[in-house]
Amino acid sequence: MAAPMELSCWGGDWGLPSLHPESLTVMAYAKFSGAPLTVNTIHNSWRAPKGDVPVLISEDIVISQPAKILNFLRRQKYNADYELSAKQGADTLAYIALLEEKLLPALLHTFWVEAENYCSVTKPWFASRIAFPLSLYLPGKMSREALNRILLTRGGPPLYSLTEVEAQIYRDAKECLNLLSKRLGTSQFFFGDTPTTLDAFVFGFLAPIYKVCFPRVQLQEHLKQLPNLCRFCDDILTCYFRLTLSGHSPAGQDTADANLQKLTQLVNKESNLIEKMDDNLRKSPQHPPRKLTTLKLAAGGEEGSPLNRLSP
Repeated sequence: MAAPMELSCWGGDWGLPSLHPESLTVMAYAKFSGAPLTVNTIHNSWRAPKGDVPVLISEDIVISQPAKILNFLRRQKYNADYELSAKQGADTLAYIALLEEKLLPALLHTFWVEAENYCSVTKPWFASRIAFPLSLYLPGKMSREALNRILLTRGGPPLYSLTEVEAQIYRDAKECLNLLSKRLGTSQFFFGDTPTTLDAFVFGFLAPIYKVCFPRVQLQEHLKQLPNLCRFCDDILTCYFRLTLSGHSPAGQDTADANLQKLTQLVNKESNLIEKMDDNLRKSPQHPPRKLTTLKLAAGGEEGSPLNRLSP
């Protein structure tokens, strides 16, 4: 049986399982590939084993950064790209690079640098989920890191002022959204009917822009003019995270998931017991087989089955 895997990530709101793009990417890929992750919501990134979020822990292995986590899941046979051709694999890498170069700076600016958004939404949201006194310091630290990341990649010549940088990153982001919309077209996912790594990355980047209620929404307004990308995000939330457009799970779904988990654990326990019994039999002295008396179940005998004892 595969070792248990736990993912530590920031929590969610506005109908999203997480507000953090990188956490959303890993969570979506796990859903697409069927990887059985246990998700643990953290309340500040310093509590994560490596300080970075998201973080995947499997036995004594600790992995951060989405690309490394996805590579680890593939090595565990959870591969959402199994049916992709070599060309489609190359296209995946090219589009992920495009997202990180063109869309990520505007996403960071929208959340962490745009003063009105930061003061009225981002800072209060994160501060409310971080213990005092770190709540007074950590959001500001994250804001400074976002600005430094933007300036490091986009602040060189010929863009010297912050105003010029802001204008350029939003032009690039809107162009990137247009390219993604054209590439998706009328398809459900970027490579047909099955979601892949590219869909996980696009969802991770787009969903926070699409769902979070900001006062300054120029990038969100542009995204909402591209209905196929909006439908793409809504479909993933509904189908893979079982969320309605209002952000709530359908009635009874949590109970069904809990029962399915109990059933899986029970079956695994029974399988391990059978394996131990077979091993003991192989090691014990062998005797000639003898005919066993056929037993008949009494009425209602099936009630004693371990599977039937499972609570509804």
